[in-house]
Amino acid sequence: MTYILVTGTDTGVGKTIATAALAVISAAAGAVSVVKLAQTGVGRHDLGDVNEVARLSGVTDVYEFVRLEEPLAPETAARRADIALATVTEHADRIAALTATTVLIEGTGGVRVRLDTGGGTVLDLGAALLVYGTVEVVIVTRAGLGTLNHTELTVAAVRDAGLAVRGLVVGSWPVHPDLASRCNREDLPRLTSLPLLAVLPEGCGGWEPETFRAAAPRWFSA
Repeated sequence: MTYILVTGTDTGVGKTIATAALAVISAAAGAVSVVKLAQTGVGRHDLGDVNEVARLSGVTDVYEFVRLEEPLAPETAARRADIALATVTEHADRIAALTATTVLIEGTGGVRVRLDTGGGTVLDLGAALLVYGTVEVVIVTRAGLGTLNHTELTVAAVRDAGLAVRGLVVGSWPVHPDLASRCNREDLPRLTSLPLLAVLPEGCGGWEPETFRAAAPRWFSA
């Protein structure tokens, strides 16, 4: 079993669209499940990130473990709503029960965001999953100014946790990239010693699913 943790340098960097693209790639090699650990800022009856992943990728074996209506970190939103959260260890056990060849796990925010009341993070989840299979981390990052610092800090945190980083994904590449973005595209792999797995076009999350699925393999082979 391969577990791919999709995390980011911040919130809103494109983790969901990157997860959808990875789901397209992974589905070509075998059965895929997608897990969203904690969905915040979405109403009870509204569509969440896993619904968007399913729409774009065609992968329908998707799971949302926690939903909290306030747009806050999961631990904060749960505390305000007086909701008890499952621990990351319990999340790991639930994920390990899935039977797909590859399980994509989309985190919430960045690597230090607390997912339970004990301070557990996506890094702790990754460590718990190591006993069940191979764990790889994909880090989604921004294109523009400031991304080098945020990305290097995130990479260091993942490595310090003893987890393997598969590579980086730029979650939204501008139609007209500025100088900083163009330089960052070269500097990100150089400074982190990690491959730039893909650069996703700005706005691709709004494409028709057929167009998205046809394009995704090219993003990861470029």
